[in-house]
Amino acid sequence: MVSDRFPAVEGRRPYDPVDLSSRAFWSQTAAQREKSYAVLREQRPVSWHPPIEGNSAPSEGAGFWAIVRHEDIVTVSRQNSVFIAGAGVLFEDIPEGTLDGSLSLLAMDHPGHTKLRRLVCGAFTMKRVTQMKEIMEAHARQIVDELAACPDGRADFIEKCSSLFPMRVISDIVGISRDQQDDVVAAAIALSSVAPDETATDGLALMEGAMKGNRFLRDVALDLATRRRAQPADDLMTVLVEAESEGERLTDSEIVDLFVLLCIAGYDSTKQTINHGLKLLTDLPQQRAWLLEDLEGRIGTAVEEILRYATSVMTFRRTAAINTELGGQHIKAGDKVVMFYPSGNRDASIFPEPECFDLSRDPNPHVAFGGGGAHFCLAAQLARFQLRALFTTLLRRLPDIEAEEPQYTASTSLNKISRLPCRFTAGWTGRTG
Repeated sequence: MVSDRFPAVEGRRPYDPVDLSSRAFWSQTAAQREKSYAVLREQRPVSWHPPIEGNSAPSEGAGFWAIVRHEDIVTVSRQNSVFIAGAGVLFEDIPEGTLDGSLSLLAMDHPGHTKLRRLVCGAFTMKRVTQMKEIMEAHARQIVDELAACPDGRADFIEKCSSLFPMRVISDIVGISRDQQDDVVAAAIALSSVAPDETATDGLALMEGAMKGNRFLRDVALDLATRRRAQPADDLMTVLVEAESEGERLTDSEIVDLFVLLCIAGYDSTKQTINHGLKLLTDLPQQRAWLLEDLEGRIGTAVEEILRYATSVMTFRRTAAINTELGGQHIKAGDKVVMFYPSGNRDASIFPEPECFDLSRDPNPHVAFGGGGAHFCLAAQLARFQLRALFTTLLRRLPDIEAEEPQYTASTSLNKISRLPCRFTAGWTGRTG
């Protein structure tokens, strides 16, 4: 799309003609947006754009740099003293008070970020995540069995599967009691539903629900942290309250923020990856057939390709801390820099035939969890294990399940499917294994 929203003004840095800022652009399909990214990757990989439509009118110098190449996304991600997170990480700003500090690690810089990540990293080691595998598989079996029981072999896949699985897993591994888990799931759904992309009327209701959900999750986390200090258990909350490094421990406020961040980041991105994964396996039956020939042996590369191709988290922002140069462009201190992860994951210089969905793709250095550096997703392995558990169980139990036409929600942050009808053979006796 070519934008004519902002005519050239003498003395002001010119905006790129390719539109990445309008509501019309973000209302397009992923394939349509990719056409704009492809132009920029080839011709202007670092380009200057006006603020998102609906935000305040631009003043001199207002706007953002679009980072669309894989190489440059990695550079911005890893140069954490040059491109900082503390000035904001969301492409669009959420109204003050909505998330109440719960972006936590995402929106911190050194030294605070370094200290907090050092204390938290022990909770997400490969050994600990592997120990959670049985919990994930048990939840996958239960949820898929509930889905399979739907009459006539039809259901809303999001309502019956993808919206339930990530938060049930998170609740269980954190240590939330079973009698609270449904309420925690509901609060996380409400919190993750808030977005600046909504209409004013819907947006107000969503905002109120999100703030209520945020308060509930924080109360639950604080109560559990207090109880785990007195009575440790074999769960993630105990790991957090007992974490110690160089004589420092996590405060109650830090623990609460981390829990809510896990609910936000760990819930919606995993849910959307599951949704897109089912749709892709429906649309491309040859890839599905290849996977089913050796599900256990091939699920690893399959999950990585779903992560690359679907790219559920679409953007994150940084701010230049100093004057610098990237992609031949001079970036001034204070400029906003936005990384477009779907574009990086279609970069032909990194991925042969990037437009092809290939479940055997290996290596697959996608940026679905970020481009590395200090802010690389701490729970990446947890997400991978969840996706493997869910898809393995789903395809064994309901091998003929198919997605019908999805309903998408325009967003600058997540590749959102808001409704996904599915169909399968009712009464299928396949094993959950």
